[in-house]
Amino acid sequence: MIELQVIGLTGLVCLLLLLAARMPVWLALVMVGVGGTYALGLTAPYLRFEPYLAQFKTLLWGTVASYELSVLPLFVLMGCLAARAHLSRDLFRGLMAVIGPIRGGVIMAAVAACAGFGAVCGSSLATASTMGRVALPELHRLNHAPRLATGALAAGGTLGILIPPSVVLVIYAVIVQGSIMAMFQAAIVPGLLAVLLFVGVIAVTVRLDPAAAPETERMPPAERRRAILRLLPVLALFGGIILGLGLGLFTPTPAAAVGAFAVFAYGWLLRVWGDGLTWAGTRLAMLDAAVTTGMIYAILFGAEVFKGFIARAGLPQALADWASASALDPVLVLAAMLVLLLVLGCFMDSLSMILVFVPFFWPALVALNGGAYVSAEMAAFGLTTEQLKIWFGILALVVVELGLITPPLGLNVFIISGLSRDVPMRETFLGVLPFVGVELLRVALIFTFPVLTLGRG
Repeated sequence: MIELQVIGLTGLVCLLLLLAARMPVWLALVMVGVGGTYALGLTAPYLRFEPYLAQFKTLLWGTVASYELSVLPLFVLMGCLAARAHLSRDLFRGLMAVIGPIRGGVIMAAVAACAGFGAVCGSSLATASTMGRVALPELHRLNHAPRLATGALAAGGTLGILIPPSVVLVIYAVIVQGSIMAMFQAAIVPGLLAVLLFVGVIAVTVRLDPAAAPETERMPPAERRRAILRLLPVLALFGGIILGLGLGLFTPTPAAAVGAFAVFAYGWLLRVWGDGLTWAGTRLAMLDAAVTTGMIYAILFGAEVFKGFIARAGLPQALADWASASALDPVLVLAAMLVLLLVLGCFMDSLSMILVFVPFFWPALVALNGGAYVSAEMAAFGLTTEQLKIWFGILALVVVELGLITPPLGLNVFIISGLSRDVPMRETFLGVLPFVGVELLRVALIFTFPVLTLGRG
């Protein structure tokens, strides 16, 4: 049995090396899963390789045909249509018209727009890229400090991960067999808390250094009315979906279908103003959605192949047995897991992190907590298994996203630096540090007070 676990650990190390070498995630998962399972068959003949390969003909179909995952292509399509209809621009311009005259208001508007667009887009990297293209030229034109402007946008890209509808939240819920609706509802307060903390950082920064965000003049009345008029439908679309899901007014799949159609219809309605969706834009949005969805499903398939390998190697069970037999404080073990996710989040995207490491960590946490059917009174964390799913999921996603802005390898910082080549990367990293600080504060608050995610004590 020890030999099998050694093969499993070797496969995990090989996977991390392949991902560090920028091999496509799905291909790395499949290669390690197939190669590792073949090695297991050589070591333990009862783990036959041929039946494992025979499962592939149903594994791929089982992965993509899940009703729970049917929400993914619809949300992805909604985000792609919103991007092609330039709703990110309308969201930023409208918020800027409302709060722009406040000192630092333009940067606050950019951060709030990141949160709204990121919720629909579902990708932190795509949000940073899209909002960077929209907001950076305006921030530079208004002579805002490059350090604050680039740092705020890099950090703002991480905000959408918890605000429903979040693609990564859906996938996490599927992995741990939890409720998607429960995860959406649990994410509302931590997501809004992040927005408030980021806005607070900007407010304190511009108060201490007024030159970082010069006062801006109000938009001309006609331009301001037009910006607000175009903001209201976007808020109704995005806000209706976010609040509806968060409050449990409707389920994710119908909401995604209606949301995608509403964005499509509104995008075409914008032709009245001479922009919005065109046939070419609609085609490109559908192509973007197909490519992105295909990539997600390919990663999910690869994760299933890899998960089969590590299950045969006995790694999750070994980790769970070690956790239940150890005398370590469960809180310290959870903290160590979060630190590991934070470090690896500097190198990997959030989806890959959740798919690779949650199948390892989750069985160990259940064992540490006292088992799958433990009561809250008897549990090590004071939570039932269902509550632990929610609390750990929110913590894991916040920490993984924090890795995207953590020096020296935050991926969001590299994206923003690529869009603002006249700003040294060192300045962007310095600008993002206050946001890293408040994110660590948010993690500490959620860690200390699970009620922020569970809605009750």
